[in-house]
Amino acid sequence: MADNDADGPAKETGPRAETDPPESTEPKAESTEPDDAEETGAHEPENADEAKPEPEPAPPGRKRRRGLRWVAAIAAIVVLAAGGTVVFLYERLQGNIHKEHVEDQLGANRPAKLNKSMNILLLGSDSRDGANKAYWSPDISGERSDTTILLHISPNRDHAVAVSFPRDSMVQVPGCTKKNGQKVAPYFGMLNSAFAYAGAPCTWKTIESTTDIHIDHYVKIDFTGFKRVVDALGGVEICVPHAVYDPRANLNLKAGRQVVKGNDALGYVRTRYGLGDGSDLERIQRQQKFMASVVNKATSTSMLTDPAKTYRFLNAVTKSIATDDKLNVSAMRKLATSLRGMTAGTVRFVTVPTQVYPRDPNRVQWNTAEAKPLFDAIRKDDALPAPAPAPPQAEQPKPQEVKVHVVNGSKQVVKDLRARHFRVTAAKGPVQQETKILYGTGAERQADALGVAVPGVRILPDPTVPPGTVSLVVAPAGVQVIPEIPKVNGEIKADQVPC
Repeated sequence: MADNDADGPAKETGPRAETDPPESTEPKAESTEPDDAEETGAHEPENADEAKPEPEPAPPGRKRRRGLRWVAAIAAIVVLAAGGTVVFLYERLQGNIHKEHVEDQLGANRPAKLNKSMNILLLGSDSRDGANKAYWSPDISGERSDTTILLHISPNRDHAVAVSFPRDSMVQVPGCTKKNGQKVAPYFGMLNSAFAYAGAPCTWKTIESTTDIHIDHYVKIDFTGFKRVVDALGGVEICVPHAVYDPRANLNLKAGRQVVKGNDALGYVRTRYGLGDGSDLERIQRQQKFMASVVNKATSTSMLTDPAKTYRFLNAVTKSIATDDKLNVSAMRKLATSLRGMTAGTVRFVTVPTQVYPRDPNRVQWNTAEAKPLFDAIRKDDALPAPAPAPPQAEQPKPQEVKVHVVNGSKQVVKDLRARHFRVTAAKGPVQQETKILYGTGAERQADALGVAVPGVRILPDPTVPPGTVSLVVAPAGVQVIPEIPKVNGEIKADQVPC
């Protein structure tokens, strides 16, 4: 299936097609890209009387882009903290930063601040203003954030933890207020949609309300800033187990160790299908490793003892970020002074534990049993809980073990499913407006196996379906069966062949 979450400049734009997350009550964004449910999980409210919020007005010339914009933000914070010799630069660099007053949009019902730790919300932006014009496309509008990280700095300023929140997490978004005073009603949907509908303060409120962690500041950074920062560092070393060619990410890398800059660095952290298993969670892990390398280089002795290098780095970062107006020069100076002893080795990267969202295998939900101890540890600044051992995974049934009853499917659908070795019967039935996979008692794993062949289709239990059986009910619009990709002798998996 095509995915445009790693598209290069306009001439490199690739095809994209993903479905909306089901059972979402997110408000409808009116001036987002035509097919951008994959980005924001946007859905009409179920209550027709509820006013539909409108997205923030966006200037023309914006296009979706998933870059690792937060890399620069974390590196900037750490290098500012570690480089006590650069405090004198703050006043000069402060003029580069765009500030936004957000306190009035956060409301009064917020988590209590339990200690002197500092929690900074880091957001990516796909703005196409200024230097980002190279990625302009006429068919896409609206600004989005696809990367959300909470940077927790301990009360003693001796360690930090960066917590990544997957963009396609299904969460309850609270009621939010836009800068113009317009209200956005609460809804259930993808995490990254909060930014699209009501800006950074809405994402701030969502993270606070779902984690019960008090957030002190936010930093927003665009993807062009990421490229500037990596270039200011002289590039960052990576290692890829095999040659990578991904035109959607504008990426062409040789195998082995190499130093990447600019577009190559951005493509490396954005590519979804060129490396790994194609999942967003795998990409987050790769981004975290890259981030660790950036922080390590940004806080190296050669950087911190060279005022010219430090200034170039900080100048590149501050030209690319926006913050809340409380993160001012005084706050930065105080933070830098207290963090002077922090090193790259005391910065950790973790991801919120997740599990498959049962109503859509293309989405995730937080594993509350594992996520709550993590959130509690961040809130109280305790030691993070040890990772839970991975539960044994039940083996997915083979297609030849799955009985599929196709209702209203075309002959081609039946043929394609049989080509994938499913045991298929077919019949006509009442017309349905949505294609669904329905399963009887004891057939949930069989339904999941069918979902692999028919991605993006909702999977639901149905007592009318015979036990041990799965039904594929096809709407008039039809459904596509994805052909099986055969295994090839000698194939390489990224996580099996490290450099």
